[in-house]
Amino acid sequence: MKVIILCGGMGTRFREETEFRPKPMVNIGAMPILWHIMKCYAHFGFKEFLLALGYKGEYIKRFFVDYALMNSNFIVDMGSGDLMRQNLSREDWTVHLVDTGLTTNTGGRMRRLRDRIGNETFMMTYGDGVSNVNLQEVFRFHRRHGKLATVTAVHPPARFGELVLADNPDDGRVLSFAEKPQVRQGWINGGFFVLEPRVLDYIDGDDTSWQAEPMERLAREGELMAYRHDGFWQCMDTLRDAELLQALWATERAPWKVWD
Repeated sequence: MKVIILCGGMGTRFREETEFRPKPMVNIGAMPILWHIMKCYAHFGFKEFLLALGYKGEYIKRFFVDYALMNSNFIVDMGSGDLMRQNLSREDWTVHLVDTGLTTNTGGRMRRLRDRIGNETFMMTYGDGVSNVNLQEVFRFHRRHGKLATVTAVHPPARFGELVLADNPDDGRVLSFAEKPQVRQGWINGGFFVLEPRVLDYIDGDDTSWQAEPMERLAREGELMAYRHDGFWQCMDTLRDAELLQALWATERAPWKVWD
């Protein structure tokens, strides 16, 4: 099954980093967040990726060329310039790197990949969010309900720490405190979609935002179902988000690291 990862946005809310590189190439530890996302999918058996490139897409192309090479042994014939690989990269992934336009919107990027998707169910996510969601469970949920689209619904992280207070307002005690926990009220679109190819018919063209009319129409028609994930989810929209993810990784407490 193919996995589309949207990698073409300009990341305007994260200019500290995205002035120099596309947001999917911002590192968590030594590797870009895009690699972390792909490692999660590969752990659950989904290893063919369609990367929808746009803004500074050459950075992503260069990363995968270098990654495949630097994780292999090879011989260089200095006379001819030929390079002979002796072993394969440790990642058994197939990665399609496709330019989908500089200013194309999210839906338009998906639509431009129609010929590569064909008539098969596919998965899609954004290139800036990590989670410990069980992607096989999301896929099985999609198969059971038989609708056109599944979105993973998540609780957003709190911006500030959460105070749990006594029920009686006259009792001033703070019962517990959690530093920036996941909010337990309400659900948001966390990405990690499973989709039937017919959803591409809901996308008018390059200017179409997937999160707007296509998803709204699918919901009106009863074709959009939500897989509820109560575990970890975090996007990287701002420098603060990046610092949080870096801290989790550095202290070996990264919940999204589901692979060995």
